[in-house]
Amino acid sequence: MKLHTFANQGRLWLSAGLAVVLAACASMDVGAAKTAWPTKADVTTAPAGFTASGLQTLDARMKEAVDKGEVSGLEYALIKDGKVVAFNTFGAQAYNGPPMKEDSIFRIRSMTKPITGVAMMQLWEQGKWKPEDPVTKFLPELGSLKVATSADNLDSLVPVKRTPIMNEIMTHTAGFGYGLSASNAVDRAFIAQHPMNEKDLNALVKRTAEIPLLAQPGERWSYSIVVDLQGAIIEKITGKKFGDYLEENIFSPLAMKDTGFWLTEADRPRVATVYSRNAKTNTFDAIEDKNSFTHDFYTARSQAESGGGGLVSTLHDYVRFTQMLLNRGELDGKRILKPETVDYMMSNHIGDLKGVIGGGAFGYGGMVVVGEPTERAPQPKGTFSWFGIDGTWFWVDPANKISFVGMIQRRGPAGPGGIDVRGESAQLVYKALAK
Repeated sequence: MKLHTFANQGRLWLSAGLAVVLAACASMDVGAAKTAWPTKADVTTAPAGFTASGLQTLDARMKEAVDKGEVSGLEYALIKDGKVVAFNTFGAQAYNGPPMKEDSIFRIRSMTKPITGVAMMQLWEQGKWKPEDPVTKFLPELGSLKVATSADNLDSLVPVKRTPIMNEIMTHTAGFGYGLSASNAVDRAFIAQHPMNEKDLNALVKRTAEIPLLAQPGERWSYSIVVDLQGAIIEKITGKKFGDYLEENIFSPLAMKDTGFWLTEADRPRVATVYSRNAKTNTFDAIEDKNSFTHDFYTARSQAESGGGGLVSTLHDYVRFTQMLLNRGELDGKRILKPETVDYMMSNHIGDLKGVIGGGAFGYGGMVVVGEPTERAPQPKGTFSWFGIDGTWFWVDPANKISFVGMIQRRGPAGPGGIDVRGESAQLVYKALAK
């Protein structure tokens, strides 16, 4: 009888113990999902490959931009050999606002472009498009393009000599304008007609088709609306909304839970404010989303999902994206692209054409360094990078197995004597590399 009772009690204790263990495991799983690499807790205490003094100088210089009031807040992460060397947040999401946090949300603007590029490369892997394909294979609305012959006006137009091909759509060499400045008649037309304000990507394509090209296809590199056209192509090929495709094939597999085209009211407390310097008052004025290049992020599905500049994200999420590239297409066992596809994406696809912002060549989604490093531009050949107009920037350096992501929300420079956080961060990272 006593043995039977003991056995029953033993089974009860075992069951209770298993329940506790399972509950603990479940709790660990939930915690892991909330704090997926990288976090501040993942920073290595003795980072290999860098000098401690060099990293301290980098850290101090980035913080100085905040201390001087040139930005309300700044975040950056430095990764080498898969290890978190730095993951820092300084300042506030807005002047006199809440502090920057690991999950603060930023408008990454043109850092959307490399993400769209990865989506396009997934479809390239599947044989859905080829660089030599004419764009009209996917967007027949672009079949009657004209080219402006004067920078002053659109009075004299000529037909395109040939239809732009997909390689040109992928590299800003198709001849389209963008409207980021009013320096020529084509860009003034983009400002006036603003295709990115259209209700969806089909309407964006139709409006873009009505605006003349700056140049004949293939003749020059000119930053343009082509990445928004890529988003439309993705919708045509897949039959899915662009944002839904990104969520299913990039964001969800990479645990980029705070990256997307739309925000909710619940997200608003985490969103950093964008500023620009007022040259007359030497103060920084807030820029409202409704007055910006894309859309009001809180009005879901009200406008075209801009593959060129429409995403919001966090430092955490974008580091996961850049580390996937540095790992040649894989992160945490989830393969997004084949290794050879990443190599191809981050290669020079414009030959000897000049004019790329930043001075390099261009791949599919970002600038590629093709020259020797200098003190001013120290990243080595093969480095892949881009930035956003509201202040975010990144680079991926396969040679040194380094990735860097920086986040601020300021459009334009800090003013005379200001800290160039984008340029100086690169200079200081490479100075900190142990020789």
